[in-house]
Amino acid sequence: MTRPDTRTGAPPEARPSTGRLGPVFAVVAAGVAMSNLDMFIVNVALPEIGEEMSGSSLPALSWVLNAYAVVFAALLVPLGDLADRVGARRTYLAGVAIFTAASALCALAPSVWALVAARIVQAAGAAMLTPASLSLLLAAAPPERRTAAVRGWTAISGLAAALGPVAGGLLCQAGWRWVFLVNLPVGAAALVAGLYVLPRTAAVRNARRHDTAGAGVLTVAVAALALGLVRSDEWGWASAEVIGCLAAAALLAAVFAVRSARHPDPIVPPALLRVPAFGSATLANVLFAVAFAAMLLSAVLWCQEVWRWSPLRTGLAITPGPLMVPALAVGAGPIVRRVGAAAVAAAGCAVFAAGIGWWAVVLEPDGGYLTGMLPGMLLTGVGVGLTLPTLISAAVAALPLHGFATGSAVVTMARQIGMVLGVAMLVAALGGTDEAEAAFAGGWLLTLSATAAAAAAAAFIRRGRPA
Repeated sequence: MTRPDTRTGAPPEARPSTGRLGPVFAVVAAGVAMSNLDMFIVNVALPEIGEEMSGSSLPALSWVLNAYAVVFAALLVPLGDLADRVGARRTYLAGVAIFTAASALCALAPSVWALVAARIVQAAGAAMLTPASLSLLLAAAPPERRTAAVRGWTAISGLAAALGPVAGGLLCQAGWRWVFLVNLPVGAAALVAGLYVLPRTAAVRNARRHDTAGAGVLTVAVAALALGLVRSDEWGWASAEVIGCLAAAALLAAVFAVRSARHPDPIVPPALLRVPAFGSATLANVLFAVAFAAMLLSAVLWCQEVWRWSPLRTGLAITPGPLMVPALAVGAGPIVRRVGAAAVAAAGCAVFAAGIGWWAVVLEPDGGYLTGMLPGMLLTGVGVGLTLPTLISAAVAALPLHGFATGSAVVTMARQIGMVLGVAMLVAALGGTDEAEAAFAGGWLLTLSATAAAAAAAAFIRRGRPA
């Protein structure tokens, strides 16, 4: 990632341009919003995609979500280094162009696997534009406005989570392909405006080259683990295929750990994981992301598969939960400073678990939304708003200044990996029985287990000054 100028804190390729922060933020926000929305908006469209593409099973459809998350997670750090080597402006514009073109391919996809392939290209574009966008924003912001600019940048993902389900439902009214077509005018506008607005950046001399081969090993390891989980019902847990996938994932994870210990610039520096608060907060982040992804997809599938609701109605039903997140993410800051990240994260996990427990006990196929789904949706929203930002902040705050950029990328990568595993685990649970209530109960039990594990990991986050 881009290293700051020691005098101003800005990336070295540009000095602050105080009059251009607003336009730069608008262009940067357009690209980041596209890449974040596509992580949430496709959840609502998934059942409709399956209906149009005959023969598409839930395990196959899950790769529309997982392929994006796996590739985005693995490429985030290496492509952040690319922005260092060739310049953030050039990398950002290339990422937007790739993401926009891949969105067109998604909309034209004739089959599920063609759609998955296009989603992989989308993820590569998102991994290019995301770290470069932050570098551009820091280059345009004067020192006194830099913190506020970064807060605005991080808030985009929260807004995407809140607006994604409704946006997906509205677009599906015209057909699921519009979920991807909507990116075309946004991407085109960002490209044209970016050519005029974004600060010109230069390559950084002697920019580090992270372990790209290690990123490939990590990608295949996570994909193998997800494949084994997703196909476990079809192949059988004792089958050679499932055992082979899980064994390959374990072996590749070991190879990745060895490479990380020996490479001069690994994707996940072992030294970061030895920082106590960072290691425990990152582990808790992975586990909570498992629970969050499983919760979100289970709510979508319940509404559309059990209640037979339209995508729009489903999006409106899910929105109250994510809408709780942005305000709580900001409002919980003083509480974290007073009682510590471990206590706030534990409380958030408890509230989140209460929401999942409510669904497991109260939600019924012939039940109502107001007394069945809504209370659980609000409770999980409060839990996410308390837990997720707290864990991310605790991890990053524990780092020394020179490790901030890489550490932030590792935290984001860990969250994406957790979401992949959450989707895979839920799909495996739902495939275990044909009886809807029993299937979802099994999925929610796994979600509760991941939440409890996240709370246990968060308990080891120690209070104190950054390293």
